[in-house]
Amino acid sequence: MLDQFVREWGYLAVAVGAFAEGETVLLAAGYAARAGWLDLWRVVLVAVVAASAGDQFFFLLGRLYGPALLRRLPRLRAQVERVAVLLRRRPGGAVVAVRFLYGLRIAGPILIGAAQVPPSRFIVFNLLGALLWAPLVAGLGWGFGHAWEHVSQRLPGFEAGLLALLVLVLLGSWALRRAVAALLRRRRARRAGPG
Repeated sequence: MLDQFVREWGYLAVAVGAFAEGETVLLAAGYAARAGWLDLWRVVLVAVVAASAGDQFFFLLGRLYGPALLRRLPRLRAQVERVAVLLRRRPGGAVVAVRFLYGLRIAGPILIGAAQVPPSRFIVFNLLGALLWAPLVAGLGWGFGHAWEHVSQRLPGFEAGLLALLVLVLLGSWALRRAVAALLRRRRARRAGPG
């Protein structure tokens, strides 16, 4: 049942995931390819096309509405200097690099567009980045699937134990994020002082 669902909707999920952030979906698709539910090269092709289109969309959004977006979105504004440093050093490399830098997958193309990088330069380096990123991430998922297969055949109960560990890690991560966010809110409220 799960394999049929993945076969029917897997490539669409890869396209939607790669258009936005994509790593988690692409890792899962690489794993599904190892399980025989999807074709690895089709996964990579869909991811390259969707990731390039997504970044192109966000680039154009930044190019057309960059200053307005920076005024309205403080989180985006906080990344300006990080991207500006990359653009000063190597403009083409910055376009490739933002695909691999945490927190810049969507913000990066918007900020690069707002910095008025020429569209022709962005298109070329964006495609190069997607051609590097998609097989790397899907390949990691495929490799994880291979390792999982190998280990789970040798250790009885491994899958259940790993699933329990994964659930604990996800719950712990969620709780930690909430605790840190609450702590940061309290610090900001103290700094702001009485209103």
